[in-house]
Amino acid sequence: MFRAQTFLTVSVAHALVRAVSRLISTPSRPAVGRSAGAAGRSACATLCALLFSVACSAADFSGAAAFDFAKAAVAFGPRPAGSEANHKLQAYILKNVHVQGAQIVEDAFTAQTPRGPIAMKNIIVKFPGKSGKAIAITGHYDTKPFANRNFVGANDGGSSTGVLLELAQALAGQPRVDDVYLIFFDGEEAFKDWTDTDSVYGSRHLAETWKKDGSWLRFKALINVDMIGDKNLDILVDANSDVGLRRLVWGAAASLGYQKYFTNKTEPMEDDHMPFVRLGLPSLDVIDFDYPPWHEDTDTLDKIGAPSLEIVGRTMLESIKLIQQKQ
Repeated sequence: MFRAQTFLTVSVAHALVRAVSRLISTPSRPAVGRSAGAAGRSACATLCALLFSVACSAADFSGAAAFDFAKAAVAFGPRPAGSEANHKLQAYILKNVHVQGAQIVEDAFTAQTPRGPIAMKNIIVKFPGKSGKAIAITGHYDTKPFANRNFVGANDGGSSTGVLLELAQALAGQPRVDDVYLIFFDGEEAFKDWTDTDSVYGSRHLAETWKKDGSWLRFKALINVDMIGDKNLDILVDANSDVGLRRLVWGAAASLGYQKYFTNKTEPMEDDHMPFVRLGLPSLDVIDFDYPPWHEDTDTLDKIGAPSLEIVGRTMLESIKLIQQKQ
């Protein structure tokens, strides 16, 4: 059993059907002071305006589309960093982030792991703004390596991939004040045991790059999403995250009617946000860690839902809007 949500896209579609039905079913009346053709043009203009409004609303975040992206990622099977399946997913991500206005960087590097050097790749998608400031939404696409198992990480790796890919579609061609970065991290998972040197390879690499070139100073905020597809969504308060940024995101969720999914349960999390926390960049981990199939082969598609992905995706879009309003 999971908490049902009303999809924005469904609501918009229903509104369109109702409005079109009204236009079609309204009895024709004699034209007074104008021709029947003018009346028809007026009705057509009304419909066009409605379609334009719907198109703008439909540019919002679709949980169904995010789920389809997650499903496609899971279809590649286990996707540990360096694996053939991981490389195939990289190509899939790159194909689907080539949207209007996107600037794409393939941030390839070699990580030193307990299994030796492994080639990895962060995928950075930048949507330019005008202020010189920037906002990042991040998540990982790899899965934890397990020998002789079929861990496909529908929630742990798949959900963040799906949300980021759909965010790229929602941000395409939209005006913005700040640069918005969508960053797909490779190598979040440990190859052996989670330590400071065997984990978050992609985010550690990027944080070090930003530290060297000073890029991190342009960023107002970084929000990492991880394990956010659970049908019983309850996002915890990460004790390692920036308090002000957490309040802003929780406020964004509340403004959309999602406050019950963003809980007050507090726990310190080690995740892809931590290298940026250590830099001093205001960073936040948005994660539902109350997830029994975590790192189990039962972390499959039937455990995640489009409504949860939509809740998080729309909250990210609203958070971006609010962050852009801050100097």
